Amino acid sequence: MRGAGEATRARSLRASAARGAAMAEKRPPRPQGTALIYDEAMTRVRLLWDDPECAIEVPERLTSTYARLCQRGLAQRCVRLPVREATEEELEMVHSPEYVAVVKGTQAMSKKELQTLAQQYDAVYFHPSTFPCARMAVGATLQLVDAILTGAVGNGMALVRPPGHHSQRDAANGFCVFNNVAIAAEYAKRRHGLQRILIVDWDIHHGQGTQRIFENDPSVLYFSWHRYEHQSFWPRLQESDYNAVGQGPGRGFTINVPWNKIGMRNADYVSVFLHVLLPLAIEFDPEFVLVSAGFDSGIGDPEGQMEAMPECFAHLTLLLLPLARGRLCAVLEGGYHLRSLAECVCMTLQTLLGDPVPALSGDPAPCLSAVESIQNVRAAHARHWASLGHEDAGPVLTPSTQHPLLGAQPTAATDGPGPILDELLSCPPCFPCTGIGLAAPDSASSLHLPPTVLRERGGALSKEEAAACSRLDSAFTQDQTQAALGKLLALLEKILSGQVRAGIAATPTVAAAAIMALRRGLSFGSRSRLLCVAVGDLDIPEDLRDNGQILVFHIGGEERPEGTPSPRCICLGGPQATEPGNFRLALLSLILPVAYSFQPELVLLVLGPGYSLQGLDMELLTRLLQGPARGRMLVLLQDSEISLVEALAWALEGKALPSTLGPYLSASPKQALAITRLCRQLQPDWPMLQVSVN
Repeated sequence: MRGAGEATRARSLRASAARGAAMAEKRPPRPQGTALIYDEAMTRVRLLWDDPECAIEVPERLTSTYARLCQRGLAQRCVRLPVREATEEELEMVHSPEYVAVVKGTQAMSKKELQTLAQQYDAVYFHPSTFPCARMAVGATLQLVDAILTGAVGNGMALVRPPGHHSQRDAANGFCVFNNVAIAAEYAKRRHGLQRILIVDWDIHHGQGTQRIFENDPSVLYFSWHRYEHQSFWPRLQESDYNAVGQGPGRGFTINVPWNKIGMRNADYVSVFLHVLLPLAIEFDPEFVLVSAGFDSGIGDPEGQMEAMPECFAHLTLLLLPLARGRLCAVLEGGYHLRSLAECVCMTLQTLLGDPVPALSGDPAPCLSAVESIQNVRAAHARHWASLGHEDAGPVLTPSTQHPLLGAQPTAATDGPGPILDELLSCPPCFPCTGIGLAAPDSASSLHLPPTVLRERGGALSKEEAAACSRLDSAFTQDQTQAALGKLLALLEKILSGQVRAGIAATPTVAAAAIMALRRGLSFGSRSRLLCVAVGDLDIPEDLRDNGQILVFHIGGEERPEGTPSPRCICLGGPQATEPGNFRLALLSLILPVAYSFQPELVLLVLGPGYSLQGLDMELLTRLLQGPARGRMLVLLQDSEISLVEALAWALEGKALPSTLGPYLSASPKQALAITRLCRQLQPDWPMLQVSVN
């Protein structure tokens, strides 16, 4: 036994040296700030005549949201950028000179002339200040783009109005005058030389203006979910359906997810990100992410009539941040319930700031209509994207909802949650401490670690725990094991009690450490749910694997005989499981959906002996697993892997990845088939695995 342990340790040391040398070339960047751009001058525009359709687009959308950001202390933590007006040349990167001239002329128009002009467009009003305010909305967005792409800040949010995603080359539309995000994308390409830009439009209305501008352009991947109800909801366009995928060289670069009923919830939104957006975005490998951040998709909004809670937008933001080295620019679009809008913006901004996300509330099961939309979109894009090349389900031929004129009705609208919504939004979420604990040898002190890292000095083991350690691994001296595990368990206690939110522990025997941590976690509470993700060679005892409070993922390590998979011990064995293409498919289609279904209170990530996960994939796993457990995570690794502590600490801190995810590598056909089969077998237990109704 001792000889085998020493041989394993020697192999681990050699592998660690190779990984450490590779990662030394791309150290995590120093902390970068989050920018917030806002100017009260953009509130000058308001409706001057009676128009019930336009009456909801009011200046208070900005003022009340900004006031809430200040009240929560979020605005004060951001880098403030000056606002400027866009030049006419910048506007004409997307809009025709003739249309820009029309809007410019509104400055000298009377109220009657403004109303007459507005009637030429759909759901638009004009004001003498429309042109300068709309130029300021674009200019503010471009200021933020410049700050992010020059490295002055890491990410940021622009609170602007008028919104932009409906406006087209020659027309205002849907409260939108100039297309802020489309101009920003074109500006990023021309001024900064970018070649791949992702636009994520989570507004509840389809951004048909943005889609039309880029539908022939493969340098922009445009994603939109929107209330559609089989073309009965505004803007009532056939081009908003799932089978509109772009034109010419842009085919496959437009992703439309139509919501065919109201009342979509947290699980529906997160499922679409996991099963549609992220696979395609990772394959696209964007250099920059622009978010058309419309919060009329949140609970209580009279336009959307959806039920996604504010914390859902924290999770959506967290899922996007590993892309493009975290270079994300969120630009306000819609949102017409003032309290809901303000809370959703707060959740988005605090995630950009690196705060842990709150628990995702509600039933972790997407509804039937959402699964139908997922299936349809994946079927429409399977021919265009290698990440969906294993897709074998066609579109839904008989949807559960139909066009209202054909008989079947969507869920009836209500007057809104009323007092229930007020109660939900009146209770600000409580976040765990943001500190990160470190239980590691003194050699870790030479690493470049975040300032929030707190060193754990130690704790005593009970006699029973010390004896158990000796039985678990006799290859190490009792003193070595006791000292390391004493630090580990003291750190775990602080995570579970909320003194720190996450931690890293390096021990001489990671197998013993993992088992002791799981047992200590169970003793913390009778209802604790612990998710253990073990990468490499590691054996979890049967009594822990079969415990109803623990869910175990085995990735890599020895291959196990095929059979009926256990919903509580899920295995992807063999060295092929950690190859980048195979691993990323498993992460998005299996590991994260199961984790969100399980809703753990703690994630234990164990890097066991012989693990072969690449550096970026290890950081990606660490970042994304923080979502399901409110950031509460403990990473265990062998003390011979001390060089990895730096990258892991920055990952727990929420800072940007040191590079983009790189050229896409497909999963092998054999592994894709195995993962797909496993997902189908486990669907009854973990509902967020569903990608089809077949």
